[in-house]
Amino acid sequence: MTKPLADRIALVTGASRGIGFATAKALAKAGAHIIATARTQGGLEELDDEIRKDGGSATLVPLNLTDSDGIARLGAGLYERYGKLDILVGNAGVLGPSSPIGHIELKAFNDVMAVNVSANFQLIRCMEPLLKQSDAGRAVFITSGAANKATAYVSPYAASKAALETLVRAWAQETANTPLRVNLFNPGPVRTRMRATLMPGEDPETLDTPEQVAEFIVPLCAPDWTETGKFYDYKTRSLMSFRSPA
Repeated sequence: MTKPLADRIALVTGASRGIGFATAKALAKAGAHIIATARTQGGLEELDDEIRKDGGSATLVPLNLTDSDGIARLGAGLYERYGKLDILVGNAGVLGPSSPIGHIELKAFNDVMAVNVSANFQLIRCMEPLLKQSDAGRAVFITSGAANKATAYVSPYAASKAALETLVRAWAQETANTPLRVNLFNPGPVRTRMRATLMPGEDPETLDTPEQVAEFIVPLCAPDWTETGKFYDYKTRSLMSFRSPA
């Protein structure tokens, strides 16, 4: 039986653990060849082992996404090898400091914005031409409820996710008349290392796993997915449109 994502090339950032790791595995199980990026070589190697156990394949790319030239080189390498990119999952992100705004150093704020916003801006710039070479390019970016809740004490993270949402929505509008589909995905509280750092007293057994979440990301990456500029909320299992404030 042909797998639904057979012959698709999928780039997943932050693929060494958590939601990125689980999504890369799920996409590979559906037949995609995974281009996995992360800063952690060991985590990428673990991912490769898991993908191979399921009969899939991956290319590992150790990369710090603050290296904008490195992202450009990755795009050039993908073009040279494949001539296209079918799926982009922008998952990599950092939490940053948990503190009142007045106690946060400028460098710490800028470090969060560099990974959560600027790196995704560069990914869009460098991967859009490749995604447009696909017959059904799909891009999904992982966001957070903190973006619209303006969650206290994690202001750099909340601000970065709000900026990411606006960036992705603008890109979706720019590409609405092309085969490319661009969407956001909000996983909500999930059993990840980032969540444990933010909520150390929380019982992780009360949270869904990254593997459960990943199963809902995969459909947004499929050629038969038609929506663009939308927001998938995992907690409510619903696809939402953005609305202007009342």
